[in-house]
Amino acid sequence: MSDDVLIRVENLHRYYGELCAVRALNFELRKGEVLGLLGPNGAGKTTAMQIISGNLAPSVGRVWIGGIDLLDDPRGAKTQLGYLPEQPPLYREFTVDEYLGFCARIHGIPRAGVRDAVAHARARCGLREVGGRLIGNLSKGYRQRIGIAQAIIHTPAVVILDEPTVGLDPIQILEIRDLIRSLGEAHGVIVSTHTLPEVQAVCNRVLMIDRGERVLYGSLEEITRDGGDHGLTAAFRHPPQAAEVATLPGVARVEALPDGRLRVQPKPGADPVEALVARAVEGGWGLYELIPERTSLERLFVDLVYRDARPGTKPPSPAPVPTEAA
Repeated sequence: MSDDVLIRVENLHRYYGELCAVRALNFELRKGEVLGLLGPNGAGKTTAMQIISGNLAPSVGRVWIGGIDLLDDPRGAKTQLGYLPEQPPLYREFTVDEYLGFCARIHGIPRAGVRDAVAHARARCGLREVGGRLIGNLSKGYRQRIGIAQAIIHTPAVVILDEPTVGLDPIQILEIRDLIRSLGEAHGVIVSTHTLPEVQAVCNRVLMIDRGERVLYGSLEEITRDGGDHGLTAAFRHPPQAAEVATLPGVARVEALPDGRLRVQPKPGADPVEALVARAVEGGWGLYELIPERTSLERLFVDLVYRDARPGTKPPSPAPVPTEAA
């Protein structure tokens, strides 16, 4: 295993009776990466996180953390890991310093080093001013920060965050996202979520699972670039009929948009731009805008989740994401 591979998951399965909650899951996490584990509710994200964090045994498969096999040496592997479950394990009657000191001792930090570890975790998580306050008297945003602080207090190589912004207000969400991005500079981070903006805001790699199986894996750039045949949005001063544009070589279909533009979907492997521009000049359509659309993460998510939908089921239609004007 390469030195910069912090987690390797190989052929992971988890059964509950006859139900397979996680099936044949494989991926790696490297230093400096923030990996978004994405999927709809019930996709198996939390089960996967519980296995990787050592809180649930796999039915089949292996997990290595920092090169240490989690099944062979669970104690050694877990020293490399910090974990924030969806419900942070907080004691509301403790002060912030008391709780973080308790967590430091649980993680094996020597007594002489506890004060410095607590101060460092508080500073990184924006908790400098609340060390003496009772956890139960703090806002949910602060409690979430405390949950992250307990996950990093022993400076682990890997930090796993399960739904880290659920239930927060917009300002708190932005603050936690900034914190996650900063953690990604020094650690490998896994963020488990079903929220697409969360992944797009903080992650540089994506692992999408559905019904327990991996359906998409790669960098955000690779996924949106290679997600399929990209459409075009065209604007005209004298718009033609959609049916006329649909007859052009390389055009699969044309959709009239509410603002008067036309969305042109190419046939697989075809590029209708040249034919469209030539016909626009010939017909005096006054083409003044031609925007390629990249495949959005939202579009990919919907397509993959609905890929086995029953006949007649129509998936939602997310708005396209334009990239640049031609």
